[in-house]
Amino acid sequence: MKKLHRTTAGLVAALAASATALTALPAEAAQGNRSVAKVLAADGNRFDRNWGDFDITEKAVLAVLEAKPDSAVTLLTQGSKRATVFVPTDNAFRLLVGDLTGTKPGTEAKTFDAVAGLGIDTVEAVLLYHVVAGRTLVSEKVVGADGSYVRTAAGTTFKVVVNHEGVVKIQDKDRNDENAEAIPRLLDLNRGNKQVAHGIDRVLRPVDL
Repeated sequence: MKKLHRTTAGLVAALAASATALTALPAEAAQGNRSVAKVLAADGNRFDRNWGDFDITEKAVLAVLEAKPDSAVTLLTQGSKRATVFVPTDNAFRLLVGDLTGTKPGTEAKTFDAVAGLGIDTVEAVLLYHVVAGRTLVSEKVVGADGSYVRTAAGTTFKVVVNHEGVVKIQDKDRNDENAEAIPRLLDLNRGNKQVAHGIDRVLRPVDL
């Protein structure tokens, strides 16, 4: 009985020591609550001449939330909730407008005006198609999803495809246009937080245009 007691006591002590050691580990796995909306707003709330950032997406988010405060787009401001956002660059929206109208606008402001002209409900639906709610998909996980269909906050899916060169492509619902590609220098934006973003070079289309 004494031997059993000593064994039990030793086990309890070992478990306690393990728990202490785990508590003492650096909090590298802890994820912050910075939202994707704050990432988009990091360079100021204005248009510029840099077609490689996300001013138009930011303006689109703000426009939707102003018109529809209860929109699911609000998720992008709620950093405590998990989400992954595939964010089109300003040039991606310029390419979209060019496809729709036959003319590519010369400025970000004109590009945004053309996008806003599609109607707030359409802008909302397009934005939500770029959002994966409830999941923090860093680049390794995106690559690991090769061949998978991912459900978006819009309620429909897109497919992740990684080609033989390691380029991540997103196949949307428009089968007649080029698929969006993830931009290597714009991967894992906001990494270390519950919300993460990846820059893409084309706007994802939730319907076949």
